Amino acid sequence: MPADRWPRAEDGAAVVDFVLVTVVLLPLVLGILHVALVLHVRNTLTAAASDGARLAATVDAGPVDGVRRAQGQIEAALSARFAREVSARPAAVEGQAGVEVRVVAVVPPLGLWGPGTRLVLTGHAIEEPR
Repeated sequence: MPADRWPRAEDGAAVVDFVLVTVVLLPLVLGILHVALVLHVRNTLTAAASDGARLAATVDAGPVDGVRRAQGQIEAALSARFAREVSARPAAVEGQAGVEVRVVAVVPPLGLWGPGTRLVLTGHAIEEPR
């Protein structure tokens, strides 16, 4: 047999290296993507809650209008499943009459394991004087 046909000690080492690196890097990359997804959803829900509260605090609108506005923005930007738990109520904002819009949503996990991330966000606005 020619000398180049004999098995070498390094044969198959690339496959083992690839598997070892993938086992470490895949969870890291999925974790980074999950954090990015949660931050995006959180910022979008916060903006929608704040906008809903601003609308609900106007003279010609009420808390129901604020809930509808927040739900519409969430559905347009993300998905309807994030807009399931949206509520509004009168609240004191820095000692003045105002409105609070509250959004509760669960961001699903990336990958095959782990619980979803539960977010509870509120938007506040001071009511316009009549």
